[in-house]
Amino acid sequence: MTRKNSGFAADLAAGIDLSEEQAPQRRTGIASNVLTGRSNRLADLASGAVINRMQELVDPARCRMWEGHNRDYQLLTEERCADLIDSIKAQGRQEMPAIVRRVSGEPDYDFEVICGARRHWTISWLRSHNYPDFKFLIDIRDIGDEEAFRLADIENRARDDLSDLERARDYLRALDLYYGGRQKTMAERLNVTESWLTRYLDLARLPEELTRAFPNLQDLGVRNGIALKGLLKPEERKARAFAEAGRIAEARKAGAPVQTVVDIIKTLTLAVDPPKKSGSPKKSGRGETITSEGGRPVLRIEGSDRKGVRLTLLHKGGASRIEAELALKAILDQHWS
Repeated sequence: MTRKNSGFAADLAAGIDLSEEQAPQRRTGIASNVLTGRSNRLADLASGAVINRMQELVDPARCRMWEGHNRDYQLLTEERCADLIDSIKAQGRQEMPAIVRRVSGEPDYDFEVICGARRHWTISWLRSHNYPDFKFLIDIRDIGDEEAFRLADIENRARDDLSDLERARDYLRALDLYYGGRQKTMAERLNVTESWLTRYLDLARLPEELTRAFPNLQDLGVRNGIALKGLLKPEERKARAFAEAGRIAEARKAGAPVQTVVDIIKTLTLAVDPPKKSGSPKKSGRGETITSEGGRPVLRIEGSDRKGVRLTLLHKGGASRIEAELALKAILDQHWS
């Protein structure tokens, strides 16, 4: 708070505090509490301990979504907002205000929503489903686009209902729009590491030729993106991955059972990198080693007899769990009728 404003607020507070000779008889009860609360409020304003926000209850139809909002509004449904619907019904009102800013020159709208798409959708839904008196609680801010992006990110980063893909696509859009493609600058502004941000950007950059293998893209998480990115180099591996993704998509259209994300990634990986045997049995009798495409040891075949096959899982050899599962599947296919 500036010195001028601080002095103004202090003068207001001082104006309430009359001397004993001038002061009327001390009020009691509610009147006393009101004056005490007002004096405390002015004192807090003077000290900078309180920041005034402008909150209003408005018709949600007068609010539109900000074009930079990080949630896909079209994906919101009664099921996805069920927890919020129940909460607002129980409380009788919206407890947490949405963050908005004013718009001008548009007769149909007064505000655009920076944070609070689910709250906006839920209040709109309730008003059209037997709760016409509910209003949309908003917190009006005067902020620019880059600040609005960071504010929305902070609010939504900890929310489980926002998918990794929605967040990833929002980051990719913001990278060029607000930060000139400078990933390091963006990471600093968001107060995250570059590696953390890279994982989300990689997920958003996955090509449609690969992601078409998945029936619901919103199920893809950051960890899935790491595994899928590894299928895109070199070019011959990427071509095999694209071909297999197309085959999976066509099979699903033809009525094949819908696979989980993990199962689809396993299928793609197996099509790109069939497990290979490398090396020859050592004289020590320690068997032969199965390695990944990158040469990382996955497991070792110690030997086989009438009772079965003896394996050693090399879980500290640097290979991923998916590579280990694919290698085990290849051995099962070989030995299990």
